[in-house]
Amino acid sequence: MMITACKRREVNICPPKYGAIFLFLVVVALIFTLQNMDVLEHEVNSTVITLTVDPYMHHGFCTFQPLFTEDTREENLILDSIDWPETPSLPAPLSLEHTSDPAHSSFTILPRKGGGQWHVGDQLKVMIKMYDFKGHPKKSGGDFLVARLHNAKLGAGVTGQVVDHLNGCYSAVFTLLWEGSAEVEVTLVHPSEAITVLQRLTSEQPDRIYFTSLFRSGSVSESTTCNICLHPNQQPLCNYTDLYTGEPWFCYKPKKLKCDTRITHSKGGFNKKLNDKEEKLFQSNVNMKVPIWASGNSSVTVLSKKTGQPAVNNNIVKSGPSGYYSQGAWRTLGGTTVHQFNTSSAISQCLKDKTVHLYGDSTIRQWFEYLNAALPDLKEFNLHSLKQAGPFMALDYANNIMVTYRCHGPPIRFISVPVSQLRYIANELDGLSGGTNTVVVLGIWSHFSTFPIKVYIRRLQSIRRAVVRLLDRAPGTVVIIRTANLKALTLYETLTNSDWYSLQRDKVLRAVFKGLNVRLVDAWEMTLAHHLPHNLHPQPPIIKNMMDVVLSYICPQKRG
Repeated sequence: MMITACKRREVNICPPKYGAIFLFLVVVALIFTLQNMDVLEHEVNSTVITLTVDPYMHHGFCTFQPLFTEDTREENLILDSIDWPETPSLPAPLSLEHTSDPAHSSFTILPRKGGGQWHVGDQLKVMIKMYDFKGHPKKSGGDFLVARLHNAKLGAGVTGQVVDHLNGCYSAVFTLLWEGSAEVEVTLVHPSEAITVLQRLTSEQPDRIYFTSLFRSGSVSESTTCNICLHPNQQPLCNYTDLYTGEPWFCYKPKKLKCDTRITHSKGGFNKKLNDKEEKLFQSNVNMKVPIWASGNSSVTVLSKKTGQPAVNNNIVKSGPSGYYSQGAWRTLGGTTVHQFNTSSAISQCLKDKTVHLYGDSTIRQWFEYLNAALPDLKEFNLHSLKQAGPFMALDYANNIMVTYRCHGPPIRFISVPVSQLRYIANELDGLSGGTNTVVVLGIWSHFSTFPIKVYIRRLQSIRRAVVRLLDRAPGTVVIIRTANLKALTLYETLTNSDWYSLQRDKVLRAVFKGLNVRLVDAWEMTLAHHLPHNLHPQPPIIKNMMDVVLSYICPQKRG
């Protein structure tokens, strides 16, 4: 395979910390090329070079930049930490008879440890038993279950921690956080057999979402397929790997045009390639996002906290929830207190004299839209940008507030983004001065769901290095990171953006940024604990709570 490297812009290709190693890799690649290739072809345009080898690592037909030792060690630890229990192989032809069936399965609330009545601060444990469609108990684990505790009248809700006992039994543990009724809700998101399919799709079909680019020179235009994962053939590739971050991206080379004539990036489409009858594993109201009912009572009555019992926080409750809803408002269990920013003046006072940079996917764009709608004096400046991709900028001159949004670099499933506007978050962060009046908000997860998890790990490692550099030169910068969230699932959404894929990436994100001076907005728990239906773009009440968390991080001592 021939790879054509197209230099997009002048950047420092040797970061100070890794410059020597980077140059060494380049030299080794060039020596290997000169020793083993038949031809080294230089085009007239010095920014375009055609080589017959590639210094990057190939896994199947996906390409990864090589890692340094410390990053490789971290990657292996992360992969071990998110390793899913073994799931069953699927018989051919597939039958649902021996797969997990939520209708036959049930959960039971276990008695309080030590007996007696339930009190605020107690741990409530639920045992879940899974059965197949024939009514036989399952003997293995791997089902994807979620659980929450709620009280609709109180506007209260909290997530539960689900533990897989690998024998068809699961437990869910909840912290009791309010007085009154607490109703248990357990949901089968996917049976273990569906997880088998999702894992296989990522391994065998990481290119099932594909992308296209338009190339144009004068009156001549061509479109080709682009991706991180491109099937090898005799067609040359244009290499758009970012020179600074090392993020790989490739397009098949146009037949008539050069690589540097690429002008747009777009989502191309989706290739659905399921084996016979596998769609049966992804049926709403049958075995996908279906409640599991209680065997006996599904709720308990909670009394006030006992005298002398310590206050509940996530330091006392190991691996417990980060927060919960009370009267429809999100409250954290430790760390920053969440204030309610219910008026435009309160928000303006918080953001006065500040610049807020939002980077990420459409779930971060929602936050830009929220601030635009909530602040009448914040006026969007017309940059003539596309509605999906941006970039966007809004200004409040009276309060000296600037808010910007820019989507992350590829893979990004937006329509017709100008190549000139494709930016990697790490590069954008390196261009910021930072400081006490600068807020950086990041959210990047949804568009990586179809790719091998290593692609996502390496993207986050690159962003983390940029965050560390930013905080080193400007320690007062506030950095806020949004986690993944649950969504409504159709067959298409499941095969491209399942909650199981999102859960894996959510775990990776938390692991990569653990220990840094960054703040998390726990979108996973905030969508799971809420009574509203799951949605890729959460509904306004949830967004309002998320923004209250963001603003509380920016202004821990509420003003206005």
